[in-house]
Amino acid sequence: MKKIIRSLAVILILIIIYLVTWPVPIDPVAWEAPPDPGYTGPFEVNTRLAGIEKLPLGDTHGPEDIALDADGRIYAATHEGFIVRMENGGEPEKWVNTGGRPLGIDFDGNGNLIVADSYIGLLSIAPNGKITPLVTSVDGIPLGFTDDVDVAADGKIYFSDASSKFIAKTYGTMAASLLDLMEHGANGRLIVYDPATGKASTLISGLSFANGVAVSPDQSFVLINETGNYRVLRYWIAGPQKGTWKPLIESLPAFPDNISTGFDGRFWVALVSPRNPLLDSLAGKPFIRKMIQRLPEAIKPKAVSYGHIIAINGNGEVVADLQDPAAACPINTGVTETQQYLYIGSLATDFIARLPKDKE
Repeated sequence: MKKIIRSLAVILILIIIYLVTWPVPIDPVAWEAPPDPGYTGPFEVNTRLAGIEKLPLGDTHGPEDIALDADGRIYAATHEGFIVRMENGGEPEKWVNTGGRPLGIDFDGNGNLIVADSYIGLLSIAPNGKITPLVTSVDGIPLGFTDDVDVAADGKIYFSDASSKFIAKTYGTMAASLLDLMEHGANGRLIVYDPATGKASTLISGLSFANGVAVSPDQSFVLINETGNYRVLRYWIAGPQKGTWKPLIESLPAFPDNISTGFDGRFWVALVSPRNPLLDSLAGKPFIRKMIQRLPEAIKPKAVSYGHIIAINGNGEVVADLQDPAAACPINTGVTETQQYLYIGSLATDFIARLPKDKE
């Protein structure tokens, strides 16, 4: 009996030593989580997203973002590196493969598809499929996790580098994002690239997982989702406040992923997963977060499957909230609005979700 007790004691001591000392890649920072509104008020639980159609992607999956060209063809960035193209929901065509993991996509005024490739950097793909790298480092810092992109009317390209520390190609996009969020080390930035000069520069640094990017219809500001702080920021690119920024909406009930400019002054925000109360409660306890990072993957906190997108206006007010608790299309990452549909991206599906706007 004494031998068993000694053995258990030794095992317990080894476990404690492991949880306290084993090296991990994160160096957590203490912060204060904003209040969680939960699924109340403008975020009241509903099933308005339940009526989606599914456009199969064949043997690819994870359509992070969706864009439509001038001819109405649908493009999606997939986990396998392919930009998949289809005609109105028909058979998917593997148009090009970037050789990385494309995330945000948007067309410029010349019909080139601008791609935020998390592994490679900012790319331009010509209508004939030719791929041209545009940016791989900014201000002497390599792009670690090129995430989302939007092209302004003057041709300037605004994009995000989600994390300059947790490199997407090294860890994989999901693992790198979880590491960055667990550390909360403010490793993200908003960047602008000017094709006319070939130069890129940082507009905002020190963001906690810089994510979705959207230029306003009047071209006066850019919105960027700061996933780790559950908020959307506005950066002015014109007018008397040019070069300054402040939050547009804060204390979201979930992690915001991509953001896109819709119709009638709306901006669509994809909410990838509800907030985790445990992680919020540990915001000011970096040592415990470091211990959690040492736990086996099977018992670490994980993203919850939930379908959720919202639209906000230029005042930061929620003007539409569409949810699907059953998560027919979970882990939502992007929304693209057309006259007839909302196209919805996801990290987890092998289809593009499409919601007819008469069901919105």
